[in-house]
Amino acid sequence: MFGRKTRDSDTVVRLIASQVRRDISIGVLAPDAKLKIDDLRQRYGGSAHSFREALTLLASEGIVEASAQRGFRVASATQTDLEDICRLRAEIETLGLGWSIKHGDLRWEGEVLAAFHTYSKLCAQTAGDRAAYAIEWDEAGRYFHATLVSACRSPRLIEFQDRLFTQSRRFRYAALVEGRIDLTTETGDLSEVVQATLARNADRACEHLSIQILGVLTR
Repeated sequence: MFGRKTRDSDTVVRLIASQVRRDISIGVLAPDAKLKIDDLRQRYGGSAHSFREALTLLASEGIVEASAQRGFRVASATQTDLEDICRLRAEIETLGLGWSIKHGDLRWEGEVLAAFHTYSKLCAQTAGDRAAYAIEWDEAGRYFHATLVSACRSPRLIEFQDRLFTQSRRFRYAALVEGRIDLTTETGDLSEVVQATLARNADRACEHLSIQILGVLTR
């Protein structure tokens, strides 16, 4: 009975965290905005306790900041933050991809192909209407990059990759909506990653993945 209550509570917290995370990613909750529990409850529903737990979870992911004196607020989103996140992402994801190429089997290759197929299709659709498809595009990109490192045999690397990608999402979303991401170029860069991955050419795959991740810094 107590175990069920705990599981139900965890589910509510994770659902609230998912909703707030999404709205931070797409700019509904702006950088540095204060996150007042009462205001959030009116927007999303849920108990004050559940929101405190959800915001604490998001603080551990680095997209919310917590202070004993000031409460919670959305983390800042400066150019310095972007540069730091992208450089770390490039290091971590290329490391994970290299390990995945070493250890991944045919099933993993199929998952990479399927994830890229979905992402490339959404890039094509998004090019025609960025606002309409932005959220689906963002989610497909998250899944594709997660798949690249999924066979690396390091749960800690996989967790860190996911955290860094989560921190990068609002920058990617803004760049997409503002027209600063060339979706044809992005698809081409990632196609090179996939082709080199299937050929088990880790150096080439990691080189093109790094180019794609760091490309946002030159836009």
